[in-house]
Amino acid sequence: MILAVLAFMAAPGVVQAGAVPSVASAEQDEADRLLAEAGHALRQGRLEQASTMVGLAVAAGANGSALDRMRADIAYMRGQDAAALQVYRALLLTFPNDPALLERGGISALRLGKIGEAEAMLTRAVAIAPGRMPILGALAVLSDRKRDFAAANRYYALALAEAPDDPRLLSNHGWSLILQGRWSDATAPLERALEVSPRFALAARNLELARSALDARLPQRREGESDSDFAARLNDAGVAALARGDKERARAAFSRALEISDQWYDRAARNLERLESN
Repeated sequence: MILAVLAFMAAPGVVQAGAVPSVASAEQDEADRLLAEAGHALRQGRLEQASTMVGLAVAAGANGSALDRMRADIAYMRGQDAAALQVYRALLLTFPNDPALLERGGISALRLGKIGEAEAMLTRAVAIAPGRMPILGALAVLSDRKRDFAAANRYYALALAEAPDDPRLLSNHGWSLILQGRWSDATAPLERALEVSPRFALAARNLELARSALDARLPQRREGESDSDFAARLNDAGVAALARGDKERARAAFSRALEISDQWYDRAARNLERLESN
């Protein structure tokens, strides 16, 4: 009997057969189970259920980085990027090379317009996980924002190699080509996006823009041309078309100039307003 007691005392972490687990252990198991269920619900897109399960997990004693990550991911999926980014930043202090944290933190920063922070996170993420489509797609959009179209084209090619039928990626690629003044090239990815997702309104609007530019025979963007220079040429094309009485071409040119450059926004807007009032 004494030997049995000594053996049990020598291994306090071992639960003997038939022994009752501690209350703390049972509560932790329940908290972990609830967090796992929350993660499954989140992956299925059931945000409310995931949030409910997180609340139950907290009541069961959940805490720590797993809980923080789940809360950040729910905020991210809801588009609450400021809240998500704050938690991702904190988690990255402990897990600086976690590609999922870098990916979602970078995308949250990008959606908030924090270009420098987004670029820092996403370039680290792609170095760790080079084949992840969301990272590549985000870097493509970031490159568009910087008007680095050579980088954007490279990242879109890599992303589309991983997910050739992703409608949002296809739509973003089409918009990038519109920004580059490559009206004809823009139609194919936008048409494919609508084949995959027929009710994708943004892709439909972008396709209409590309087609109207083609129908109006608008100028193509020159290699290395700045936003302001391209918008100026579009505006000039609109003025010339208006002088000839070609209202459709003028409307298309002024509309494209509005989209391309803030610098030319007021002038193109005034021209478009003058055209619509006639």
